Amino acid sequence: MRALLDANLSPSIRSGLEQAGHEAVHVGDVGLLHATDAEIMAYAAAEDLVIVTADSDFAAMLAIADADRPSVVQLRGVAELPPASHLQLLVENLPTVAGDLEGGAVVSLSPARLAVRRLPIR
Repeated sequence: MRALLDANLSPSIRSGLEQAGHEAVHVGDVGLLHATDAEIMAYAAAEDLVIVTADSDFAAMLAIADADRPSVVQLRGVAELPPASHLQLLVENLPTVAGDLEGGAVVSLSPARLAVRRLPIR
């Protein structure tokens, strides 16, 4: 998986994802730290990256646009958890949803739940 980490996640997650065999970049690495969600989504779609975020706006934007890309992993219920816990949650669950993300999906991931919604959302 090739991931684009949103600004609401620590850049430190990037190296852990890379050690687990994923490509990853943080929005701050590509000049998008202060970009709008629409700009981040356009970049991710153009670069074939999966957005990893704690923001629910991306799923709503995909639904409104009836879009099938980019895929999104939305971390839920993790605001109080440290970045190491975010990383662990991702590393433990990404292999399960890799095929869904390649085909276009929104994955909702929390410490207690995993849900996959195929794109486009109807």
